[in-house]
Amino acid sequence: MMHGTSQPPMLAGVKVLDFTQYLAGPTATRLMAELGAEIIKVEQAPGGDPSRALPFLQDGRSVYFIQQNRGKKSLCVDFSKPEGVELIRALIPQVDVVIENYGPGVLEKRGLDYAALQQLNPRLIMCSISAFGRQSPLSHLTGYDYIAQAFSGIMHMTGDPDGPPRFVGVAIADGTAGVHAFAALGYALRHRDRTGQGQYIDISMVDALYHMQSVEVQMFAASKGKYKPMRFGVHHYMSCPQGVFKGPQGYLVILALDRQWPNVARALGKPELATDPRFATAGRRGKNQKDLIALIETWLQSFPTDEAALQALADHRVPAGPVLSIEETITHPYFAARRMVRQVPDRILGEVTIPGFPFKFSAFPKELDLDAPVLGEHNEEVLTRYLGRSQATVAALYEQRVLHKGDR
Repeated sequence: MMHGTSQPPMLAGVKVLDFTQYLAGPTATRLMAELGAEIIKVEQAPGGDPSRALPFLQDGRSVYFIQQNRGKKSLCVDFSKPEGVELIRALIPQVDVVIENYGPGVLEKRGLDYAALQQLNPRLIMCSISAFGRQSPLSHLTGYDYIAQAFSGIMHMTGDPDGPPRFVGVAIADGTAGVHAFAALGYALRHRDRTGQGQYIDISMVDALYHMQSVEVQMFAASKGKYKPMRFGVHHYMSCPQGVFKGPQGYLVILALDRQWPNVARALGKPELATDPRFATAGRRGKNQKDLIALIETWLQSFPTDEAALQALADHRVPAGPVLSIEETITHPYFAARRMVRQVPDRILGEVTIPGFPFKFSAFPKELDLDAPVLGEHNEEVLTRYLGRSQATVAALYEQRVLHKGDR
C-alpha cells in the first residue's frame, strides 16, 4: 500500500546531466525522475532527441517522447561548437550524475569522457549505456536492441524449433539495460554517500540480456556441451504442461511444476493421469507432450469462455493465465488496481495513456506530477540558475546558434 507522506521523494536533491536518447538511457532517467531526481536532458541541437519524431505523433508532439521524458528539463545545445562544450563542462561541478548512451566516441572526441569530467568533479558518477560496453573488444561497434538480442543468445532461444530465430516483441535489451543502469546508479550514489568516491559505470545491453540466461549457460557448460539450448516454440521441451494452449476464445498459458501435475490431472477430471506411465514424471510428460497437449486442449474447448477455463484451473491450484492483447490490458482490472495503466496530463495533447510506475514503495509519496519538456524549454533556467549567466549572455548564445528552442 502507498501512503502519502510529507517527506521528500527518495532522489530529491540528486542532479543528473542526461545525454541519453531513444530508449535505453531515457528509461534509467525516467525512473530517476519518478523518484524526484532533477534531470537536465541535454539535447543536441538543432533537433534534439530523435525520439521526438517517433510515433505516435499528434500535433507534432510524440507520445513516445512524452512517456520516456516526463519530469526532465530540456537544454538544447550545439555541443559540436566549442561554446556548447564549454557550457557542458561548466555544468559538471553542479551535478551528481552524468549518463549517456551515444554511439562510440561521440563524447570522447569532445573531451567529455569520464577521465576529463572527473577532473572537474571528483565526486561525479558517470554511466554509459551501449550495445557492447565501452570497455570491450567490440566497443567500437554501433548496436541496437535487436542486435543485442541476437548477440546475447536470446534470439537463438526464441521461435519454433524448425523456424528461424525471432525477436522478442518488445525492446527488451533497451529496457533491461536502462533498469540495470538505474539500479547501478542508486548503489553508486549509496557508495559515494559512504566514501565520497565517484565512479564510472559501464552498462552493456548484451551483458544485461546475457545475465538473464537462467539455466542455458550453466547447463551447456556442466554437460560438457551435450546439452545444446535451442528454440522450442510455445511448449517447453523438458516438461508439460508448460506452454501456450488454445482456449475456447484465445490462448492461455499453463505452467505446472512437477509437484502440481496431480492438480492438473484432477482439473481435467482424470485423476488417473497423475500415475499414467506416459505422464507420471516430468521427463515422460516432456517426451509424450503431443498427446498431453491434445488432452488439455480438448478439455479447454469444453468451456464457454477462457475465463471459465482459467477459473477451473485456479480451483485446482494450477498456475495459469490468459495471453492478453495490449487492448485487453488497458481495461483489465488488475492493471487498474496496480495503477499500471496511467493517464498523465500533457500541455499540448491534454492527456495520454502510458504504463505506470513499476515500483510500489510503502514510504514513498504518491506519484509525482511530471511533464515532458518542449525542446530547449529550460535553456534559460539552467544557464542562469546553475551557471549564473546573464540574460544578455543567454541571448548571445541564441544568436550564435549554440542554444536552440522548439515548441514541441
